[in-house]
Amino acid sequence: MMLRCLRLWKRTPTRMGFEPTRAEHNGLAVHRLNHSATSSSIPYARQFCSSPSVLNLRLKMVDSQFYLPNDIGVCALDCGEAFRLLSPHEKMYAHYLSRAAWYGGLAVLLQTSIESADIFVLLQRIFRKQTPAELEQVATAAGLSSEEYQALLVYAAGLYANMGNYKSFGDTKFIPNLPKDKLQALVKASQAFKDQPTEMEALWDSCSCLLYSLEDRQKQLGLGDKGITTYFSGNCCLEDAELAQKFLDSKKLSAYNTRLFKRDNGGKACYEVRLASAVQKDCAVEGESESCCGSFNFEDKEFTVKRGDYAPLMEKVSYYLQKAQAYVANENQRKMLKEYTRSFTLGSVEAHKEGSRYWIKDKGPIVESYIGFIESYRDPFGSRGEFEGFIAVVNKAMSERFTKLVDSAEVLLPELPWPKEFEKDTFLKPDFTSLDVLTFAGSGIPAGINIPNYYDIRQTEGFKNVSLGNVLSVAYATEKEKLTFLEEEDKDLFIKWKGPSFEVQVGLHELLGHGSGKLLVQDDKGKFNFDKTKVINPETGEPVSSWYRGNETWDSKFSTIASSYEECRAECVGLYLCLNKQVLSIFGHEGQDAEDVVYVNWLSMVRAGLLGLEFYTTESKSWRQAHMQARFVILRVLLEAGEGLVGLEEVAGQDGKTDARITLDRSKIHTVGKDAIHRFLRKLQILKATADVEGGRALYDCYSTVSDSGAHNFLRLRETVLLRKEARKMFVQANTRVNGDSVELVEYEGSAAGLIRSFTERFQDDSEQLEADLLDLCKRDAPCWC
Repeated sequence: MMLRCLRLWKRTPTRMGFEPTRAEHNGLAVHRLNHSATSSSIPYARQFCSSPSVLNLRLKMVDSQFYLPNDIGVCALDCGEAFRLLSPHEKMYAHYLSRAAWYGGLAVLLQTSIESADIFVLLQRIFRKQTPAELEQVATAAGLSSEEYQALLVYAAGLYANMGNYKSFGDTKFIPNLPKDKLQALVKASQAFKDQPTEMEALWDSCSCLLYSLEDRQKQLGLGDKGITTYFSGNCCLEDAELAQKFLDSKKLSAYNTRLFKRDNGGKACYEVRLASAVQKDCAVEGESESCCGSFNFEDKEFTVKRGDYAPLMEKVSYYLQKAQAYVANENQRKMLKEYTRSFTLGSVEAHKEGSRYWIKDKGPIVESYIGFIESYRDPFGSRGEFEGFIAVVNKAMSERFTKLVDSAEVLLPELPWPKEFEKDTFLKPDFTSLDVLTFAGSGIPAGINIPNYYDIRQTEGFKNVSLGNVLSVAYATEKEKLTFLEEEDKDLFIKWKGPSFEVQVGLHELLGHGSGKLLVQDDKGKFNFDKTKVINPETGEPVSSWYRGNETWDSKFSTIASSYEECRAECVGLYLCLNKQVLSIFGHEGQDAEDVVYVNWLSMVRAGLLGLEFYTTESKSWRQAHMQARFVILRVLLEAGEGLVGLEEVAGQDGKTDARITLDRSKIHTVGKDAIHRFLRKLQILKATADVEGGRALYDCYSTVSDSGAHNFLRLRETVLLRKEARKMFVQANTRVNGDSVELVEYEGSAAGLIRSFTERFQDDSEQLEADLLDLCKRDAPCWC
């Protein structure tokens, strides 16, 4: 198939996060809503079935995608011991950084959907007045059953954990699993409504329709008719995104901290590029020699660059970063925070890049952090960053292993399957630490991170890697009876080695996956970072004929596939290098244990590829999650390798429903498996390095295809995956609170109620003003989504 994909590319022109962990309920929802969720699902279901019983099964499967189950896993993220070991000075530093992160994280509400911020404020007002325990009595009196009240708590916890009403992993909408009239009755019976009936009535009216709506376009995030996004105004399409990217490149502006708004001016399209900043003046301000703002004509279209997006939130971020400067441990941290403050004040990505340079130089801090508009997974075009901020404490014992891996990197990099001309000229040894997360503000918490994402900095100045140890320790705890799609004899081994194998995969994925590979570049002065007369493309045997020019970047060139493509490349590096005995020894695995780690790592990857089908939308033929698309692609590659390496079959489950089994021949991993990954990984890197967008897109799109033809009916397997799908755990995070000269850690129970309380207590000092600011920001942009 790889050859067929490349042949297709030659003759057809093309245009220019964790694996889930807990089985979700598969039965009919607690109620049947009278809205488009049911009606829009029926035509889809009728295409595949004729009997009422099968139709009902289809409806159950479709509906359950849009609810969070009452028994969803909710875990407290333990950082108590790590925090207690900090000095008073370090605790104060961590506290103010956490405050900056939490306030900035609220921008994600505005980056997710039209209604997310309104729903957030509604829930905050209700639960600030009455705790979940106190509100339960009100719910009972209002006619809610205990299951319906628990469904509300789970929904509220889900909105907080995802910072919006779309899942951070998969980008599908979720709605309350209780009737709308029951929720309305509870809202009106709440103390918050009694205290402010007019305001609460208006708030309910502003969000209740969208809160429950499951019209086709609103079921998932996307651009144009493929879904909902607030990175672009509602009248924008892919062509608008492409034009805006060209404009930004021409002005040497990054899209990371922007949103795009389109309006009609007498029949002429006009575009507003809005920068996230505390300052709302568009003229040059202190610290700027020239303003980037103003009106510009580009390709007969009018573009205006303005400041002030999320202004009240960015003002809070800047304020707390300034407070943290009094508690820095060194000069690099001071300069880093100064540049970050300038970035969020003025809307300058260049200032954030400068701060990131100081962050890279801050080696081995006790309190580690990063903050800003970072990951572009949820921008349908793949260029705009979602806000996130994390603060964590170094786990010294676990970090020693990662340090050894860093020390071995220069020996391991030449093992990768591409010529040295396609590897960075110099490997800049990064920090690689295991951290216990104190605060992670944003839409979700990953297992590991490799940052910054600025490729010009990564290529010449370096990067850092972190593994989030206390996240890993709870996210992958698995019970045998809840493991899907594996042979019984594999389950005990899987449970035993899943954690250790994933630790190896994360280390390799972040350090030598994202940290490897060179981009061939000709800068805007005409200088090349390679010898174009000598560098040969190993896939063609000819001199390279394409490369990045001027201000082009990986994200801007590969746009919609960039995130998933790069995650796939990093995952392949992990699979490839985990076969190396030196790597396994670094992590303490020898002999048979080492072989078991390899086996479970590869088995976990092919299983994740099957699970990835949950995140594919058949109606739009699109993927909603970068990592899971990447894992599906790898499954396709390994199935294509043949020779019995991977087996995938549809079977009947013990419950009489459809099921599937995936197997892996461990005797062929080092031969058939390694050869397949070798070939595919080299293609991925060469196409990326040479900016070959057409070739890269043709290859990746081909392996990403989900169809009912060929050896495996993946569309039918998708239905089985949905039937037995798994829900991600939600994490309850602690708060910090200044008490005199010390900082206290306030921890909460691992439950939906605990998660809710953590958020209502997080913004106690200025809750009313904060909520008013969020509502004002929503109201200002409301006309843009029509």
